[in-house]
Amino acid sequence: MSISLQVLYPIKPDTTFDQDYYKGTHMKLVRDHLGAFMVSAQASKGLAGGPDAPPAFYAIATMTFENQEKFDQAMAAAGPVLADIPNYTNTKPQMLIGEVLD
Repeated sequence: MSISLQVLYPIKPDTTFDQDYYKGTHMKLVRDHLGAFMVSAQASKGLAGGPDAPPAFYAIATMTFENQEKFDQAMAAAGPVLADIPNYTNTKPQMLIGEVLD
């Protein structure tokens, strides 16, 4: 069974998020450190939360892994990726680890 990891960056009062750093530097770190274990990775910039509603998240990253073992290996290698978070945001990321259904 494939495993997904979604990292959501909520917009809260007094939080910031550097989209350029996230796209240009952080996502490269993700690929450099976790790429050998991932099937795919993508990030989406929040634009809206629905018609006439502001976005609830600055960005959401979605990574997929072939199985739990690959996911566990990726998490063991994720130290530099996690350490980089304060370089582009002061919001607390939320994570959702899931089983891919389709």
